[in-house]
Amino acid sequence: MNKKWAVKRLTINLTSSEVERLEKYCSTTGRPATDVIRELIRSLTVEEISNTN
Repeated sequence: MNKKWAVKRLTINLTSSEVERLEKYCSTTGRPATDVIRELIRSLTVEEISNTN
């Protein structure tokens, strides 16, 4: 399956404890960090703001 990836690359700064936590999770689940982060972003709920101008 050929996936077309997003149009933007994102760099984030993490604390050493955050990196350690992410690496442990990825090691336990066998999933790459990129997939885990994408899933977390997709799970975010964003309330629609009504434009009342």
